[in-house]
Amino acid sequence: MAKSRLYFISARNTKWLYRDSLPGKFERILDKFNFEKHISKNEWVAVKLHWGSEGAFRPIRATFIRKTVDRIKAAGGDPFITETVRIPGLDYLHVANYNGISQETCGAPLVLADGLFGNDNILVDSGPLMGQIAVASVIHDVPAMVVLSHFKGHVQSGFGGALKHLSMGGISARHRSQKRKGRGAIHMTTPERMIWDSSKCTFCMACANVCPRGAIRFERKRLKIDEALCWACGRCARVCETGALSDPISQEQFQKRLMESAKAVLSTFQKDKIIYINFMLDIQPECDCMPGADVPIAQDIGVLIGDDPVALDQAALDMVNAATPLPDSLASDLGLKPGGKLLADLHRPDPQLGIDEAARLGLGQKEYETITLDDN
Repeated sequence: MAKSRLYFISARNTKWLYRDSLPGKFERILDKFNFEKHISKNEWVAVKLHWGSEGAFRPIRATFIRKTVDRIKAAGGDPFITETVRIPGLDYLHVANYNGISQETCGAPLVLADGLFGNDNILVDSGPLMGQIAVASVIHDVPAMVVLSHFKGHVQSGFGGALKHLSMGGISARHRSQKRKGRGAIHMTTPERMIWDSSKCTFCMACANVCPRGAIRFERKRLKIDEALCWACGRCARVCETGALSDPISQEQFQKRLMESAKAVLSTFQKDKIIYINFMLDIQPECDCMPGADVPIAQDIGVLIGDDPVALDQAALDMVNAATPLPDSLASDLGLKPGGKLLADLHRPDPQLGIDEAARLGLGQKEYETITLDDN
């Protein structure tokens, strides 16, 4: 089997010419990639994008979103920018605007893929671990999609790229009638929302403060989680510094469920109808969904584009793992050195597990060839 072909532009800019700036090179790589193969005339095209959070201020810049939108229009498509709700939908639209993502800046309307309250979704067969998963109705029904992913670290999956974006980003937090068929089904495998060790709890309230749904409270020094409000996102466990809260799921199980969900989202598209772009810029240690962003752990690397999400994530992971850790960052705090596996060592979950599982499920192949802009 031939290797998957990927196109790459470096973030370096050593000439004082617009065409050699990163935006200029991005225009040229978009022109080089065959959008017309994936997009039909007058076809609606979802531009899937994480909108960030209040405090997490490094989502993909509007400059690159606008140029992607313009390229879709040039190919004959009719684009819109979409995302699934992670906080109540109207609040999320405000966050997008705060982060510079709007119709005025990006050239296309913003659409909530699963509605204002996250209830607009369709159950899709996923696999033996979860059975079915609630795919956002807009993503389920739209014929074509361009997935723009901010490649970065993630405390549970090791990294966030195209595959995690398909999975976590393509499904709703929950299904209206079957609560455990949403995003929480990836995080949780048991009836317990979280495992709480009261002996380790300092009652610092970090878990309650980070909850996007206000589902956590303490009564008489006992943890209480409102089942009706909880989306099982796992943020509370991520911010617990004493280990009092933990997810009741193994890393292997989490990665398998993540990729099973990605497979469900992909099953709603015909072959060759999705384009993937990974931005290895502002490579922070955590997801853009968190209410804050630490400094980058590695220097900006560049942008990859292709139509195979497995190959794209494998190439991005290889590049970031090989990068030199930046000083005064979480990487240097942990004593990480050049020549190691930067993302694998950062949070401990092995990110290769997810890519291997995606390849096993037939979502793409790990073998790739990279064509750098201006290569003959």
